[in-house]
Amino acid sequence: MSDINKLFDLSGQVAVITGGAGLLGSEFCQTLAEAGASVIIADIDHESALSLAGSINALGLSALALETDVVDKHSVEQMVSFTLDAFGRLDILVNNAALDPKLDPEHASAQNYSFEEYPIDAWETALKVNLTGMFLCSQAAVPPMIDLGKGVMINLCSIYGLNGPDQRIYQQEDGTQRYKPVYYSVTKAGVLGLTRYLAAYYAGRNIRINALTPGGVFNDHAEGFVRAYSARTILGRMARKDELNGALLFLASDASSYMTGANLVVDGGWTAW
Repeated sequence: MSDINKLFDLSGQVAVITGGAGLLGSEFCQTLAEAGASVIIADIDHESALSLAGSINALGLSALALETDVVDKHSVEQMVSFTLDAFGRLDILVNNAALDPKLDPEHASAQNYSFEEYPIDAWETALKVNLTGMFLCSQAAVPPMIDLGKGVMINLCSIYGLNGPDQRIYQQEDGTQRYKPVYYSVTKAGVLGLTRYLAAYYAGRNIRINALTPGGVFNDHAEGFVRAYSARTILGRMARKDELNGALLFLASDASSYMTGANLVVDGGWTAW
């Protein structure tokens, strides 16, 4: 193996990916497993997690599925205990679980609320999942990393944590206005704050914490939205779901050994103009 390949090699390491059965989470689980890590697919959708674990294991790689609710402290603590019981260590935590209503057929109805009428219960639920959930998972994962003498956390952010959404691209062809909800920008901005806080807090402990910020990932969106979104990117398109994998592996591996408290943006140029 060449020296450069060794930088990306995760052999013998153990990674926990929350929201691991989702659109990006499933890609991340596959990527880290292919790099040599044993992966825990932690997701509230246990059936999907089990299916993904089966697919990964069928390739001769190592994956286990665990039903996990990131807003439940006991469930999160069980996630870490399960990992330690299975593999004896925890090297990498990918905080990927989040609420993110997409403008696709499955989620379109969730985008009908303007800011003025946005429901407080929906706001509070999103804060619990997107921020408190990340807080709880990070808190639970740190002790075994300290015991190990090293660790990596990767927190999934969004371009909407950097810039406010352009609500014009959510207008439908029939003139109906839909919205990217307020909680998404607020919680994703909070992810950056948490990332920088933790990176500074664990200075000197060999625990690196970075954020990964994707742009829009295509997921059977309506054609009009795809055109409007793509027109705002320098590359002129949405991302494929596999186009975050390289950045994720970079942050998880020794290839990024001099990075902490940073934010890696992979957005097709959305935030560059």
